Amino acid sequence: MTVRRYPVAILLVVVTAALIVVNGFAFWGDTFALWIDDAMQLSAGVAAVVCGCLVARRFGGHQRWWRLLIALGMAGWSLGQCVWSWFQLVDGRGLPSPSLADIGYLSFPVLALAALFTLARARIRPDRERWQPAQWTAHFGIAVVLDGLVVTGSLFILTWTAALGQLVRATAPDAGSWAVAIAYPLSDLVIVVVAVLLVVFDRVDRPYRANLLLLAVGIVALACSDSVFAYLVSIGAESMKPWADAGFVLGPMFIAFALLVTPNTRRRDDAAQPGGVDWWQLALPYIPVTAVALLITVQLIGGAGPDGVEVFVGVLVVFLVLARQLLSVLDNRLLLRRVYEGQQQLTHQAFHDPLTGLANRALFGDRLDSAVAEGADARHPLVLIFVDLDDFKEVNDRFGHAGGDLLLHAVAQRLLGCVRSTDTVARLGGDEFAILLEGEVDAPQAVADRIRGALRRPFAVHGTLVPVRASMGLVVPDPAEPQVTSDVLLGRADTSMYAGKRLGKDTTVVYRPSHDGPPDFPSALRRAAGGIPEGFELVFQPIVRLGDETPVAVEALARWTTPDGTAVSPETFVRAVEGAGLGAELDALVLDLACREITAAGLDLTVHVNVCASRLGAAALERSVSASLARYGLPADRLVVEITETVPVPDLAQGADAIRRLQALGVRVALDDFGAGYSSLTVLHALPVDLIKLDRALTTGIQPERDAALCRSLVGLCADLDLAVVAEGIETAEQAELIIRAGCTTAQGYRFGRPAPLSALRLSGATPLSAG
Repeated sequence: MTVRRYPVAILLVVVTAALIVVNGFAFWGDTFALWIDDAMQLSAGVAAVVCGCLVARRFGGHQRWWRLLIALGMAGWSLGQCVWSWFQLVDGRGLPSPSLADIGYLSFPVLALAALFTLARARIRPDRERWQPAQWTAHFGIAVVLDGLVVTGSLFILTWTAALGQLVRATAPDAGSWAVAIAYPLSDLVIVVVAVLLVVFDRVDRPYRANLLLLAVGIVALACSDSVFAYLVSIGAESMKPWADAGFVLGPMFIAFALLVTPNTRRRDDAAQPGGVDWWQLALPYIPVTAVALLITVQLIGGAGPDGVEVFVGVLVVFLVLARQLLSVLDNRLLLRRVYEGQQQLTHQAFHDPLTGLANRALFGDRLDSAVAEGADARHPLVLIFVDLDDFKEVNDRFGHAGGDLLLHAVAQRLLGCVRSTDTVARLGGDEFAILLEGEVDAPQAVADRIRGALRRPFAVHGTLVPVRASMGLVVPDPAEPQVTSDVLLGRADTSMYAGKRLGKDTTVVYRPSHDGPPDFPSALRRAAGGIPEGFELVFQPIVRLGDETPVAVEALARWTTPDGTAVSPETFVRAVEGAGLGAELDALVLDLACREITAAGLDLTVHVNVCASRLGAAALERSVSASLARYGLPADRLVVEITETVPVPDLAQGADAIRRLQALGVRVALDDFGAGYSSLTVLHALPVDLIKLDRALTTGIQPERDAALCRSLVGLCADLDLAVVAEGIETAEQAELIIRAGCTTAQGYRFGRPAPLSALRLSGATPLSAG
């Protein structure tokens, strides 16, 4: 039944009520009036059965079952009405008690009670219901049953004492008749109380309120006619007018309307509705209990104690109240636990970034404050790293904000993998991250290198591999510096990070107090006028034979520290030099220093020197190599020129000719970082190099089996081409074992030694690298 049909239903109720009133006057005789009255009752009952069966076919779940239960109950009630009409109109002897009619009539309250509970559970939006204690525990049905039984028991005692007890004893001479006589008022009480509780406590989802209200009206109408009938019997009335049966006609009609109403399941926002349960709703079930207690007290004072029925039902009500209180205690405990869990969740949300799950600015500030308060000394060292992704806006412009969020989450996970579980990684906002290292930590620069290496592995964003670069500012508080605060440390880290961005991005700048502005290596190189710039030096990293880890060579690596003590990463100042057009001067400087220092150290080791691929074939490079070898008397076979492919070789044919000219001098040539940058099998085929250095990405991946297979293939290929192989970036025993199984015989990495001046390295002489 839809809203447009409500006027029709109202008109039908009005017409039926008018017919009941007119029939009650019995203008055409009492017998005919009884026939009309019984026919109207039976028609209304059958109509409810038909409506329930037809409408139930259009629904499923709870909506079908409560309609079928009501239809079945009305079918039993209608069968009872048929038996009653037979004895009243045809047999003429009056209905015996008990009879088949009693079975039919009493089946309706039982099935209607089950239908009410089913309707009460037919919710479509449990997450938007009002917060009530019973709804926290899934004990909703139990709570309604207990409340209904408490009210029913209390009202039964009151009515039993007032009139019902005397009526039952007068009209029920035997046990069977007594049971039937008491079943009618008791069942009416139960079903009416439950229906009223459901309506008053608002425990049915709003789309089904119309169904519940109409059903409750029909149930109350039937109960009213039952009560009128019982009253007339108690006073010994000889005849009953059809007016008394009005509830038996209108009740099934309202029940039929309840079955026909289609719930409005459109979603509404109920967030503005006030939550909670009013105190009078909680107290409602116990008002009748209080009245019963007062009644029994008065009886005891007057000397007329309660009879057996009152005592039995009273004890039952007491146990029901105790059970209801126990349920309330369970509800409250669960409610408190949910509140605690909610507070924990709110606390987590208040101190963590919702996108990445990392600590947010507030939590990071608290932990930094605590670390600073403990004091940054030898016992409690701390390192602060500020990380800012370079050119992150381009990711958002290319993939949208959803792609940017995906990348930020992936970056957060890699940052977590670079530190210990006791360290703190936070997202401060946008593409800015901060890392707090406390306690015994690795060398700060090593941590920064590990982070840079982790971020350089491409990220998958919407099926596309995206390279990520980051600028980092690193702060190591000076224990001798007093009154340093967390805000000061964050400011220093931020300043260092932006200094790195000004140097060309993808940098790590360690904070040092400075009054001269950002460091500028190209200017320092020009001022040196062919000499060594202030703060510039070479460090050397050993290359070892894997069988016994004996050093066989060293690689010369450039380092620069500004006058204020800031250690600038090689990527930063090399990029600045290349941008200033001074790359050739830097290559010549490194080559000259490497040859001088390896000769002065008296070590029988090969030295590797990096040269940018863009200068391969330049006459200045070949002159620098020849001059350095001659100047320091270094044998040419102890020099390896590594071609770094940060940019592609301009012309492979000319590059191959340049390599052959270097080899004619006795110098060997290596292809650096093979497997990354612009290196490819085509380059390897075109350039007649003597050895290759496998990029660390091929030996430190997250899939050891695939890495081992790839390394075996490359090592085997190089062996067939008579090329030596050096594996770079080896840091752990597992990685060393992987490349040994792949057939590689030489390696380089932190496991075998960190970059340091030659005087700080413990090296023994070794033969130069050979092919294979």
